[in-house]
This record gives sequence, structure tokens and C-alpha cells, in this order.
Amino acid sequence: MKILVTGGAGYIGSHTCVELLKDNYDVVVLDNFSNSCQEALNRIQRLANKKLSFYKADLLESPSVRQVFKDHKIDAVIHFAGLKAVGESTCIPLKYYHNNLTGTFNLLSIMGEFNVKTLVFSSSATVYGDPSTLPITETFPLSATNPYGRTKLMIEEILQDLHTSDKDWNIALLRYFNPVGAHESGELGEDPQGLPNNLMPYISQVAVGRLPRLSVFGADYDTPDGTGVRDYIHVTDLALGHIRTLPKLAEKPGVVIYNLGTGNGFSVLEMINGFEKASGQKIAYQVTDRRPGDIAACFADASKAKRELNWEAGKSLDDMCKDTWNWQKKNPIGYRTQPKEE
Repeated sequence: MKILVTGGAGYIGSHTCVELLKDNYDVVVLDNFSNSCQEALNRIQRLANKKLSFYKADLLESPSVRQVFKDHKIDAVIHFAGLKAVGESTCIPLKYYHNNLTGTFNLLSIMGEFNVKTLVFSSSATVYGDPSTLPITETFPLSATNPYGRTKLMIEEILQDLHTSDKDWNIALLRYFNPVGAHESGELGEDPQGLPNNLMPYISQVAVGRLPRLSVFGADYDTPDGTGVRDYIHVTDLALGHIRTLPKLAEKPGVVIYNLGTGNGFSVLEMINGFEKASGQKIAYQVTDRRPGDIAACFADASKAKRELNWEAGKSLDDMCKDTWNWQKKNPIGYRTQPKEE
């Protein structure tokens, strides 16, 4: 079975490609390297001891995307590609709407041309907006508090409409909570270009000396210690969720929706403490104003994925922190770090 992975050189995409190759899928990656790099692809193939096919292309450029489908008989698509920073999306909303929506339109149109109608979509817990109760189930009302989340919600609605119009489409909407961690080898991890937008890479860059201190956005939320609470899930657990979804789509279920999370919430301060314990490093931080678009707490009920996909998160907070530190310590400047000779 041949899988096209858009954004396959990125953080979640790269870990998913390793697991796909290990599970004997043929993998084709499409990526424009806007927030990723070639070295990640080299390491994917080394870790899996298998080759993948790669196209440097942008979903906004339809001819380049169409060429991938001409060159390969694709069976299914896992769609990661997109801009993903909540804070940035509030500053440049038009760029987010254009990139995430238009890129997806192009992809779906070309998939239809080639009769490829099996899709796993990388959605987000941001589609739940500011939930009134916790934990969050897949049946909760949907809304969004920022442009990034609205692009995910809009794409989900477009995909539902697509299936309504053509029942041959089989689509999984995977609503991720907060991916963290790294491959246990320390060879793959989160390597944001520029200033990190997410908590864990910011913490790890403070620990390794690349950044002076962490900004904690708000300590006056209605949470046990006043800082925001999120459901952090190890990226390898998340990758395995995609592998478990592909056989489900082979059953032709139409549109299926799953939360991928641990079901536990950890605050920003708990994450800092956990990382200090795993790394032995002191994390300097300062409390600043709340960030626009953020909510107080968010964590999943992932029992549906356990029941229908036989999937659940297996890695602990200690694992998440330990593996992040192992990646950052081995790669202090990310993928630009030259690997040490064994």
C-alpha cells in the first residue's frame, strides 16, 4: 500500500513516516520545507532502514502536486501540511486561510482526478474552542478561538461535505491534542525554524542554552496553579494513531472522527518541573500576559480511539520530557547539528 504524506518532513510527519516504513508501507513525501528540512528525511530512512520517495513541492502549486499522482499509484493520503502556530495565526490570518485552505482544496481536487479517495486529516483539538466541561469527547460542540483553529474546523466541514457529495470518500479526522517528545533514538524531534511557538521546544531550547528564558503566558487561569493545562501526547504515540487509522478506512466507514490524546492534563508549571527532573537543567522562566486565542484547559476523552482503533497513548510525561531532552542534547541546533561519530 502506497501512502502519500504531505508535510512528511515536519515534526509529526517525520515520526509517522518512520512508523509507516517500519510497518511495510511504501511512503511518498511531499513537503516544501517551510518548517522542515532534508536532513529529517535522511534520518527517517536511516531509522527505518528503508527508502522513501520525496518531492519538494508546495500544495499551492497544483502542477507539482499532480506530478506526484502521475508518478505513483497512491492508495491513501495522510495530510499534515499546513501552517500551525496559534499565536502567529492571529497576526497574519490571511496567510493562514490562504495556505491551509487553498492547499487542501488543491490536494482534494487532484486526489479526485486520480480516484484516490482515502484521507487521514491532521486536525486539532482547537476545533473544540473553549470547552464548557472536560474531558472533551468527539461529540462536543465545535468552534474556534483563533484563525489556525478556524482553518482546521473549516477543512473538517469541507471534508464532511465532500463525503456527503461522494460516498466513495473515506476520511478520518484526527483531532490531536498537544504533541511533544521525540523519537527515542534522539535522531528525530521538533526543530522549529525561528522562535518556537510551542511550549516543549521552547523549554528544551532554554535548557540547551539557545534561549535565555521561557515566557509563561498567564498565571491567572482557573486551573490548580493558574497556568494553562493541556493534554500532552508523545509524538510516537500520535504517529502510531495514524497507522491504526489506515485499516479502519479500508473498511470504508465514510467519515470517522477520533481524539488522539492521553486523557490527562498537565499545566505549564508541571511541564517545566517534569523537564527539569528529566534533564537536570534549571529552566528560567517569567510570567507574562495571556496570549490571544489561548484557553485555560483542554484535555481529551480518547476512549473512542481505544475502542474502535485499538489505540491508546502509552508514553508518560517522564518519557515525553526524557525523549525531548535526548533529542535537544544530541541536536543543540536541531537538524543543522552534525551527528557525532559513534
